Amino acid sequence: MADTEEEDSRKGSEKMRLLIIEDDVELSEAVAVSLKAEGYQVDLCHSGADAAYYYEKNIYDAVLLDRMLPEKDGIEILNDMRTDGYEVPVIMITALGNVDDRIGGLDAGADDYLAKPFSVSELQARLRALFRRPRKMENAGNHSLGNTTLSMGRLQLESRQGCVTLSKKEAAFLEFFFRHPGQILQREQILVRVWGTDKFVEDGNVDTYIHFVRRRLSAVGSNLVIKNVHGVGYRLEELQAKRE
Repeated sequence: MADTEEEDSRKGSEKMRLLIIEDDVELSEAVAVSLKAEGYQVDLCHSGADAAYYYEKNIYDAVLLDRMLPEKDGIEILNDMRTDGYEVPVIMITALGNVDDRIGGLDAGADDYLAKPFSVSELQARLRALFRRPRKMENAGNHSLGNTTLSMGRLQLESRQGCVTLSKKEAAFLEFFFRHPGQILQREQILVRVWGTDKFVEDGNVDTYIHFVRRRLSAVGSNLVIKNVHGVGYRLEELQAKRE
């Protein structure tokens, strides 16, 4: 039973992408190795000044944020994230572990707080708990927008007019758009989110999958369209019904 639970936990983390913002290079790399072994995809940032470059990609499922960073501290970064509308869950990690420090981090918008030194197993448990919480766009892996529903569990796209089965890559591709309706998604964002940073993928793959998922949307009579934003990327929009 324990082996089965461990396998289920690992499968649940396979699509999760984490950002670690931590200036202790040795610590962050060690944590990243452990998290990758559990199936997470992990990116590292070692400077507060560079944090925005990463989180503004809007591709992360959670951020592990050190409070004490060079150039810009964790509280400032977190305030900027929340002010700019980034709602990604944040676990603040720091050597400052007294009550006032924890309250300050939580009041700034952190979802959880972990004091150094910590065990990676505790961090993993906190991540699992974080991902069990309800999220705005997700309901047991289902995403609904317009007249269309995407089921990640069944790999299906459906509307009142029909239903089609998707490949895992098509489903991951569409999920990224469903989670960010109306937003311009840059080609680099899509490549990193769907294929990851550790793999070499030709830029043309984005165009290929745009073609695939447009056909899927059309096949089910969806009122959603993926529009080109010239020189920037793509945007998922809902077509408004024509008035008689």
